[in-house]
Amino acid sequence: MRRQHWKQGGGSKGIYAKLTVVVVVLLICTFSVFFSATISGNRGSLESSEINVEELWESAKSGGWRPSSAPRSDWPPPPKETNGYLRVRCNGGLNQQRSAICNAVLAARIMNATLVLPELDANSFWHDDSGFQGIYDVEHFIQTLKYDVRIVESIPETHKNGKTKKIKAHQIRPPRDAPISWYTTVALKKMKEHGAIYLTPFSHRLAEEIDNAEYQRLRCRVNYHALRFKPNIMRLSESIVDKLRAQGHFMSIHLRFEMDMLAFAGCFDIFSPEEQSILKKYRKDNFAEKRLVYNERRAIGKCPLTPEEVGLVLRAMGFDNSTRIYLAAGELFGGDRFMKPFRDLFPRLENHSSVDSSEELVANTRGLLGSAVDYMVCLLSDIFMPTYDGPSNFANNLLGHRLYYGFRTTIRPDRKGLAPIFIDRENGQTAGFEQAVRRVMLKTNFGGPHKRVPPESFYTNSWPECFCQISPSNPADKCPPDNVLEILESQLENEVNRDLEALMETNSTRRTEI
Repeated sequence: MRRQHWKQGGGSKGIYAKLTVVVVVLLICTFSVFFSATISGNRGSLESSEINVEELWESAKSGGWRPSSAPRSDWPPPPKETNGYLRVRCNGGLNQQRSAICNAVLAARIMNATLVLPELDANSFWHDDSGFQGIYDVEHFIQTLKYDVRIVESIPETHKNGKTKKIKAHQIRPPRDAPISWYTTVALKKMKEHGAIYLTPFSHRLAEEIDNAEYQRLRCRVNYHALRFKPNIMRLSESIVDKLRAQGHFMSIHLRFEMDMLAFAGCFDIFSPEEQSILKKYRKDNFAEKRLVYNERRAIGKCPLTPEEVGLVLRAMGFDNSTRIYLAAGELFGGDRFMKPFRDLFPRLENHSSVDSSEELVANTRGLLGSAVDYMVCLLSDIFMPTYDGPSNFANNLLGHRLYYGFRTTIRPDRKGLAPIFIDRENGQTAGFEQAVRRVMLKTNFGGPHKRVPPESFYTNSWPECFCQISPSNPADKCPPDNVLEILESQLENEVNRDLEALMETNSTRRTEI
């Protein structure tokens, strides 16, 4: 199904445009005789319009890199005496909250604070009150980070002169993307004054780009090691993956063609007048006013791909209709008329409800549990494809997690590069369509190590800080010793022993005085 515009406009291409296309095609054909393209991520040398689908089912080549977020320099354990308690309220969806938790741990380390188990906002997105304890393995979280920060489930009461007193956290609204200096000055000052601070909201409240590799590695330890979903979520996810993989490879797709994202992107014209009214109202109620022109937005890659466009990209890359696809998506806007063309191309579509109809999952399919299961299935799939990774926390976090998980293959459509190809197709110019799509896709990265370039997020790509090499050319990239955990444990034990010695000395002094 082609994009159906409800407002007619534009005309046929001029003769000069057609001649330009012919010249470009001739040039490409000429150069392809002499040169071959290489897929980013060291996939090997391929011809300019050739993609080896069998290679994509395997992880990308690592180039000698491996994930490592352990400290590589002196990293003392958290001291017994802290500057106070840090409470945070993580707003947004599951993955926005996830990055906020990573920032909260880092903020606690920076301020030498005791972190109170982060609060997950129940109202701003999912209307789900599961909380941290309902989604994540609390004991594992605290134990994994014991070398980094002290964590408590709640602020304890203080006892003085026979009286019990509750510490009331002083509430502060942190600035967006606050620098470390804000935490070591403004926030720390208030913490010392009140004994505890409450930072709310806490989404994107600590700068991502920090010139301290150890701090960045702490974020990775939180994100990829400490934040483990509860056993019931892990069991559900693994059960779905096992059922999908029983029939061979499978791909997961985050099909971001939902009302909130379409309204945010300002991509209205392919919808009916009634649907446009719904999208415009949603945008007015939830986003800042801004002049948005559909054709301009689409031309620069700001519109999510339609389900049909996703299918056409995959078909052009060489995936056939036997490919098994797991869809992680909410309610698709526009209904079946947008989904049918995709289903015609790839009929073997699944989601968590179709693979596992257990009561627990059916009852929570739209809450944090459903999102957590989708996250794990997408993480473990052979290939992951986000269709709109602009402001999507789900897609961005998964891209970073899959990179850390062993350079697992990702397909990231270049929407800006693909836009003129799809527009030409809609205008009847179908010759060379699949070859043009392949040329664009061959220039993208399929999951291998690559330099982080703004606006790419640290949570999308933590290379090189959270990776290392056995035989590096740069000493800073050398892997830490294999016994790094033993070293950290020894440091922690020494800290505990010093505290015990100090306590015994104090008690001995008191007995002498008596």
